[in-house]
Amino acid sequence: MTLPTNATGSHTLLSVRDLTINLPSGMERSYAVKDVSFDLHAGEILCIIGESGSGKSITANAVMGILSPAISIAGGSIHFKDLDLLKADRPTLRNVRGRAISMIFQDPLSSLNPVMTIGDQIMEVMAAHKVGTPATRKQKTLALLQEVGLPDPHIIIHQYPFRLSGGQRQRVMIAMALALDPDILIADEPTTALDVTTQAQILELIRTIQRRKNTGVMFITHDFGVVAEIADRVIVMEKGLLVEHGPAKKVLNTPEHPYTRRLISAVPKMARQDRPQEQESPVVLETRNLCKVYHTGSFLSPGRTVRAVNQVSLTVRKGQTVGIVGESGSGKSSLGRLLVKLMDSDSGEILFNGKDIARLTEVQFRPMRPSIQMIFQDPFASLNPRHMIGKILTVGPMAHGVSAADCKAKALSLLELVGLDAGTYNRYPHEFSGGQRQRIGIARALMFDPLLLVADEAVSALDVSIQAQIVELLATIQGRMKIAMIFITHDLRIASQICDEVAVMYKGDVVEQGPPSQIFNAPQNSYTRRLMASVPGKEWKPAA
Repeated sequence: MTLPTNATGSHTLLSVRDLTINLPSGMERSYAVKDVSFDLHAGEILCIIGESGSGKSITANAVMGILSPAISIAGGSIHFKDLDLLKADRPTLRNVRGRAISMIFQDPLSSLNPVMTIGDQIMEVMAAHKVGTPATRKQKTLALLQEVGLPDPHIIIHQYPFRLSGGQRQRVMIAMALALDPDILIADEPTTALDVTTQAQILELIRTIQRRKNTGVMFITHDFGVVAEIADRVIVMEKGLLVEHGPAKKVLNTPEHPYTRRLISAVPKMARQDRPQEQESPVVLETRNLCKVYHTGSFLSPGRTVRAVNQVSLTVRKGQTVGIVGESGSGKSSLGRLLVKLMDSDSGEILFNGKDIARLTEVQFRPMRPSIQMIFQDPFASLNPRHMIGKILTVGPMAHGVSAADCKAKALSLLELVGLDAGTYNRYPHEFSGGQRQRIGIARALMFDPLLLVADEAVSALDVSIQAQIVELLATIQGRMKIAMIFITHDLRIASQICDEVAVMYKGDVVEQGPPSQIFNAPQNSYTRRLMASVPGKEWKPAA
């Protein structure tokens, strides 16, 4: 394969040649990546795109020298300028990491030390490389926090990670990666699961830093909207192989490889025709002036009051999907938790089949709980890792008096419905991919034949092709079973595809509500217009 050309005219920072990394025996294939070659130049953003398991992150980890001991490099070379990183000793690699090549990891909460302040963690990077004095390190840390757009650096520097939002934590990770002014910045899915406005801010921040410092950026993603927004060149990987590469515009607009074309075809289109509404369909759920207030602080400090859900009124009919969209902190998930009574509201009504369930106790509500089910954002965290899938699916119905034989028969039927084989029944959650686990989560929610499904960011962290499959699956199931559904998401493209009506939330309030054609084509509220303007790659329209 001919190597990607230098689009920037700048010198080569990183040269990967014929990289092959073997996987442990017993895996679905013998290699993680095979014969992968590419260059990264100063002042360019190279996007590596592909589904989970394509080898994107393992390639980045190989560059950083942080591969798992169970994985072995079978061949090839990785040169940073004149240094072969695969042959370098540990002290040399330690000097390269952070100083010359830095990495922004996908999940900042798990990557940041929960018992160290933000400032101490950034300054630790400088101290490890013996850069500066304690005073100059603190000064630079404050400057970095300001550079990445964090408010009140003098306060943030003393905060712990759990006190920051997802977008703020990601900015801290970027500040940490920039602490020693590296030549190369590797960003591994840095915007996955972030809302569109925060995502736009992070992308603009990375692009601004890259241009100002002439940094080479290796940006790993599964989001073609992100690629369209920032990429100079694109590498497409499938099952460990580099299948296509070239300038971003060429790959996005005239893809050559069937795999690339399939990925692009799975990208949801923003425009859509509204489905005809059955106005005579019975109302399954109605909320009236629903409110939830959070109180922060303790007896030592007054704290503050946050209106997470404020006077929200919604109606969901049988067979209808109502989307709830908005930024992190807008109250979407709080609303979802109120609807399934994972927490109690402060005021207002939740009419389910005409009965107000808002004030019911758990004992009173328990017989009704099977009729209202939730699909959680993170299926791995919501599936018991010690139980086989069969037990996960059947334990709920059995607790409500359904026989073991009937539960198993229904579980096997639902596994088939969501596209999984019968062998799934006797396996554990860790044996499945993210998309498969989400299918299991859907099957679990359907075990009770619910009247209402609440899907809370059910596809936000999945590959674009898996997203398309799950969205199509939910639409098929809903069409067959006529379930009412609340679909909570920050992805406006997906909301435009699956929802019959969309409610836009901002700081607890529903600021705009209507059919997708109105919300996405002619938004009336300034906040909705700002959301639409933040959609990555909004000017790029995937080919049909």
